[in-house]
Amino acid sequence: MPALRDETSSLRAVGFEWLPVVAGLLVLYVPSFYKLGTTLWQEDGYAHGPIILMVLAWLVWEKRQVLLVPALQRAFLPGLALLILGLLMYILGRSQDVNVLEVGSLIPVFAGVVVAMRGWPALRSFWFMLVFAIYLVPIPGILVDAITGPLKQHVSAVAAQILYMGGYPIARNGVVLTIGQYQLLVADACSGINSMFSLSAIGLLYLHLIRYKSWLHNGLILASLLPIAFCANILRVMFLVLVTYHFGDEAGQGFIHKFSGMVLFVAALIILLLLDTILARVIKSPKLAA
Repeated sequence: MPALRDETSSLRAVGFEWLPVVAGLLVLYVPSFYKLGTTLWQEDGYAHGPIILMVLAWLVWEKRQVLLVPALQRAFLPGLALLILGLLMYILGRSQDVNVLEVGSLIPVFAGVVVAMRGWPALRSFWFMLVFAIYLVPIPGILVDAITGPLKQHVSAVAAQILYMGGYPIARNGVVLTIGQYQLLVADACSGINSMFSLSAIGLLYLHLIRYKSWLHNGLILASLLPIAFCANILRVMFLVLVTYHFGDEAGQGFIHKFSGMVLFVAALIILLLLDTILARVIKSPKLAA
């Protein structure tokens, strides 16, 4: 009993050690995430932001024992360097309203604190959390504009071709689809990089949870994420076109238009699960122990 009591007291003391760190992170990033929650995360293309944030919190909580164990190999100077780099990114991003730097600073700030207080082995325990945190960083607008245009063209072309082969009276002019008496503009949300970004995040998290041993299996799933997202976008466009053609413009632009985002994710998940099932039977890869 005395030994158990001493161990509990030690863990409690280590836990109190993190209170200033937690307080500092909250002071820095609660205003940042509140700003995103009232602005950028209100848009369809960035609606995955709160979900990514909750997953990150869960990933840290899952590895909390790594942080609560007393440090054996601290690396104070490298950790301090990472922390200073992150804080400089935060100051610059916050003062200049650059979301990429402001939110992206969370990665070196967190890494620096862990390295300084628990060392490099502890940081390795959080490798997936740090990689997944990239999905929290808003994509720069210039990159979105550069990639979304060609994507919309390809999605529109493939969707129109499939519907034409299915016997529908459809024509395409750029990203404008004409079917019957209706004209539909393929918007960024229906075929942009943001949806591919969020869908690839789901696929990466899925692989982390399933934990296959086979590098081939994992590599094929990773390589398929963007093509799956592209196919899901095509299905979303086709869904909206068919709803508009059969039920009218009001149906296509109302609740159904917002519901199509759910169709996009469901379609992507179904394709991902089907591919995973096929690969599991062909490769027969065992899973890592939890």
